[in-house]
Amino acid sequence: MEATGDNPGGQRIDRWLWFARLLKSRTLAAALVASGKMRVNGERSAKPSRLVRPGDVLTFPLGDHIRVVKVLAPGTRRGPAPEARALYDDMAPPQPRIAADKTAGPLREAGSGRPTKKERRQTEALKGDSSE
Repeated sequence: MEATGDNPGGQRIDRWLWFARLLKSRTLAAALVASGKMRVNGERSAKPSRLVRPGDVLTFPLGDHIRVVKVLAPGTRRGPAPEARALYDDMAPPQPRIAADKTAGPLREAGSGRPTKKERRQTEALKGDSSE
């Protein structure tokens, strides 16, 4: 579905978000727009069929921060990331990344949740269950 003669350079907003790889699926893009959280040039848009053109500024929540992107070109396909990145200009300031400590595992109180292997062996020894 390419741009037609009566709307040159325009593209459905849900398709554009998907082509630009800002959302994983077109269904998710349509749901975001339909939720009423999408703004196009400062105006609230709730229709996934709304056309976006080069120069439009989109503002929408994505994850835990607000994305502000300027449409540079309509998409022709959902290609690789560098091709998708050329469709828009990210106008939001970069978000600081919080370094997660990946060495420490999740903490839980003793006796809560599933027993550890050590706790299971102690329980089996207490009950006298030796199935070995």
